[in-house]
Amino acid sequence: MKTKQRVITKLIVLIAAVCMASVSYAQDTLKEKAVKAYYNGFVTKDWNMVVSQLADGFTFTSPAPDNDHIPVDKFKEECWGTSKFTKSVSFIKMFEKGDELVLLVEIKTTDDKTVRNIDVYDFSSAGKIKAVEVFFGAGIGFPGNKKENK
Repeated sequence: MKTKQRVITKLIVLIAAVCMASVSYAQDTLKEKAVKAYYNGFVTKDWNMVVSQLADGFTFTSPAPDNDHIPVDKFKEECWGTSKFTKSVSFIKMFEKGDELVLLVEIKTTDDKTVRNIDVYDFSSAGKIKAVEVFFGAGIGFPGNKKENK
């Protein structure tokens, strides 16, 4: 049985190594700068900073009800209000491949709660964020989330 487990473990490590060989880690790339500026807009309560990172036709998707590929105006209406509760943002893991960037982000709220999400960004050829898909982690009850507070 232990031999079988070792073979499986080695196979998993090999698969991960092959997958990671084609992935480049974001280090001050244009995509990383755009995502950091996007989140900095939430921290500094600057909508213009957020929207300046977005491409024409931007869409936002999350597990929240009615948040499936919503346009920028609905994104502002549904999500921007949470910026008043955003104290700081930490980028835990970030990597990119092709036109996509994946981020594990940790958000500290003004009441010192921690929210962790996975974000998947799709970029236009001009380096603007064309779509964001958010997967909620711990802390789904982000303060000010209208849908959670109903």
